[in-house]
Amino acid sequence: MFSDAHLAPYAAQSASTRGRRHAEEASSSRSEYQRDRDRIIHCTAFRRLEYKTQVFVNHEGDLFRNRLTHSLEVAQIGRSIARNLRLNEDLVEAISLAHDLGHTPFGHAGQDALNTCMKAFGGFEHNLQSLRVVDQLEERYGAFDGLNLTFETREGILKHCSITNARLLGDVGLRFIEKKRPTLEAQVTNLADAIAYNNHDIDDGLRSGLLQETQLMDLDIYARHRAIVDASYPGINGRRAIAETIRRMINTLIVDLIQTSAQKIRECAPANVDDVRDMERMIAFSEPMYQEAQALKQFLFENLYRHYQVNRMTYKARRTITELFGAMFQEPNLLPPDYQVKRELPEEEHLRLQVRKIADYIAGMTDRYAMREHRRLFMVDEI
Repeated sequence: MFSDAHLAPYAAQSASTRGRRHAEEASSSRSEYQRDRDRIIHCTAFRRLEYKTQVFVNHEGDLFRNRLTHSLEVAQIGRSIARNLRLNEDLVEAISLAHDLGHTPFGHAGQDALNTCMKAFGGFEHNLQSLRVVDQLEERYGAFDGLNLTFETREGILKHCSITNARLLGDVGLRFIEKKRPTLEAQVTNLADAIAYNNHDIDDGLRSGLLQETQLMDLDIYARHRAIVDASYPGINGRRAIAETIRRMINTLIVDLIQTSAQKIRECAPANVDDVRDMERMIAFSEPMYQEAQALKQFLFENLYRHYQVNRMTYKARRTITELFGAMFQEPNLLPPDYQVKRELPEEEHLRLQVRKIADYIAGMTDRYAMREHRRLFMVDEI
C-alpha cells in the first residue's frame, strides 16, 4: 500500500489532490499520481516521443537524444531533487514524462513553424498542446476523452501559457491569471528539464562534431569540472573524460538546487501546498550557479542551436511543416478521415475546428512520419 507519510507537509499529497475532470474510484494499490504516471507511459503520444528529436533530426543518428530519452532523464533528475526535499516523487515523475507530449516533430523549429501557420487561429503552444493531448486527444478509455489526469499533473504540464489561452482553460489556467505558483513538484520539474537539456545537448553537440571541447573550456562550469576529472584520472581523454565532466556538472547543479531550495523553503515556511501557491518561487539555484547555468544556455544558443548545419536542418524542418500545413489547409480531404471536420457545421466554426485538427495531426507526427507525409504529398513518384 502507498503512503504519503514520509512527505513534507508542503508537498503535494495524493490524498488531497484537487481531483480529476471526471470522477473515478480511487485505486487500492496505487496513489493518484502513480496512476497518472502509468497512464502517461502507456499512451500513444508517449511512445511517439522516441522518434521526435531535441536538436538533431531522427534520421541523423541513433546515439543522439530524442524526446523520450530526454523525458526519462528529466524524470530521473527530478526524482533525485524531490526525494532530497521530501516532495512527491510520483508527481514529479508524471509531470516529467508528460511535459513534451505535445511537441511537434523537428523540435523547436517545428514548433515555431506551426505557430506561424496557426497565428490567425490562436497560435500553437507546445505546453498547451501537451495538455490537449492528455485532456482530449488520447483515446484509451470508454468513459472519457484523454487520460483524465489529476489537476496537479495537468497544472505541472502547463509550464507556460498566454493569458488569452489561460482564460479558456478553467481551473488549470487560473494561476496564470491570478499570478500564483504551481506546486513545488512542478517547479522542480521545470528546472530538472533545464539541467537535462543543457548538459545533454553539450554531450550530443560534442558527439556530432558540431561542438569542440576547446570551445567549452571558455565556460567556467565546464573548465572547472574538466580540471577535476583530469586531476582524478591522469591521462583520461575522449568520450570517458567528457562523460565524467558532464556527470559532475549535472551533480553540481542538482546539489546547488537542493541546498538553495531547502534554504528558501525554510525561510518561507509553507505549512501546506496552498501556501506554496501564494508564496514566491522556492525552487531555485543560488545566484552564482544561476549565472553559470545561463552562460551555458547562451553558449549553446550561439554555438550549437545556431550552427550552420543545424540552421540547414531547421530550414528544411520549417519548410516541411509549413508546406504540410498549407496543403492540408487548402485541401482538408488530404487528411485521414478522423481529422476531417463535418461540413454541416457553420462555416466559421467549421474552419476553426478544421484548422485545429490539422495542427493536432501535424503536432502528433514523428520526424520520420512528417518527412514521409511530405514526400507523399509533393513527390510524384511517392505513394
